[in-house]
Amino acid sequence: MTPVERKRILLTGASGYVGGRLLSRLGRGPHAVRCLARRPEVLAGRVGPNVEVAAGDLLDPATLGEALDGIDSAYYLVHSMGSGQDYADLDSRAARNFGEAARAAGVRRLVYLGGLADPSGTSLSRHLRSRLDTGDRLRESGVPVIEFRASIVLGAGSLSFEMIRSLVERLPVMVWPRWVRTEAQPIGIDDLIAYLATALDLPDEGQSRVFEIGGADTASYGDLMREYARQRGLRRLMVPVPFLTPKISSLWLGLVTPVYARVGRELIDGVRNPSIVRDRSALDVFSIRPSGYRDAMARALGAEPPETHWADARSSSRPPLTWPDARLGRRIVDVRERFVPASCADAFLPVQRIGGASGWYFGDGLWTIRGWLDLLVGGPGLRRGRRDPEVVRVGDSLDFWRVEAFEPGRRLRLQAEMRLPGRAWLEFDVEPRGSGSVIRQTATFDPVGLAGLAYWYALYPIHAVMFGGMLRRIAQRAGTACGRPAAALGSAS
Repeated sequence: MTPVERKRILLTGASGYVGGRLLSRLGRGPHAVRCLARRPEVLAGRVGPNVEVAAGDLLDPATLGEALDGIDSAYYLVHSMGSGQDYADLDSRAARNFGEAARAAGVRRLVYLGGLADPSGTSLSRHLRSRLDTGDRLRESGVPVIEFRASIVLGAGSLSFEMIRSLVERLPVMVWPRWVRTEAQPIGIDDLIAYLATALDLPDEGQSRVFEIGGADTASYGDLMREYARQRGLRRLMVPVPFLTPKISSLWLGLVTPVYARVGRELIDGVRNPSIVRDRSALDVFSIRPSGYRDAMARALGAEPPETHWADARSSSRPPLTWPDARLGRRIVDVRERFVPASCADAFLPVQRIGGASGWYFGDGLWTIRGWLDLLVGGPGLRRGRRDPEVVRVGDSLDFWRVEAFEPGRRLRLQAEMRLPGRAWLEFDVEPRGSGSVIRQTATFDPVGLAGLAYWYALYPIHAVMFGGMLRRIAQRAGTACGRPAAALGSAS
């Protein structure tokens, strides 16, 4: 490709499952890539030297002009499904803002990934209706839009695949509601990324187009679970039942899978609509020949750990909490330190591995109870786990926390995403001291009103035991290799 053909690309949703995969591919290509992010620091450690990260918020039009300046084509890969009951309105506003800003900046093409459904259907789920509406809002800008409509996405780390994995691995007997039998046309993540990337090479015809894309064959969620069990060599009994509503099913998924109730309800509500490719024009326009769901399942099973994970997207959690009428700043801080006869690198290892399969080192039963309670009130609970047992990146989900800051061998700061009457952080710092290192653990709570204060002080005895026990166990693990016990240096709150 000659330098004249080099395009300037803007990618939204780069921290998400699909966006992260597309970023990896575009970053290896000839185009100049810029990512739009509300928090650029989340992407700073994930992009290559040739990828630029620009700050911007789709709900704040004033922040979009500079990010779109000089851009030829832009990808729109964001949604707000995890944001609450008004997510459809947020999606509509964001798409309208982005489209208008793209037109003002002279962008020549938008590429959008939506959901596969029959637009004329009268009983579309709110999620699918929102996906179609987002495409309409983008086209209203006048900028030509290439819209891909996809069904179930199969790949390690995708929402659908991780749900299937959890159900089949954990349940020897599964009850099957009606939505499990709805026909779909799953597409492998590699094929989906190929479509998105190749859209840049389509001739500039100055008009919008919609392409329905899917794999080589059709399958229901039931078929996918059977295929997963077959490839894993698991014997599972499936029992059909007629009475599980989407709401009950979403609670059931929240108990068994990483999908918590709020997201699960929207997912299941959408699954009741068939998602079959009816317009096969994508096969005429693109040279891509998607594989079937069996091959896509095999590739997903062979890709561990996943390159990206659905829970790492900001849309998988609640948006940052704000209270217009509340005064924040009266933070309650619990600080504890322990000396360990180990290097900073060794002392930091148990910190880096915290959460997920490793647990929280102390009182895991109480952490589990807290996770169940969080699920009951609409939070993520502990079901998300962590993307990789060893590797930590800013922006990763970690059970019901989010990695807000990470410095290898030195610092890890987590922000709570569980339901709380306030905001909370848990931070670990390691620094050299004398012949070893000091591990400092800081728990911070920013309460809202009397409810926030009552929450903290009512649970203070439990917090004191949990935080103290957790740091003690972390220090023990760090000091085990040296054969010498760790020493407590005190605490303050």
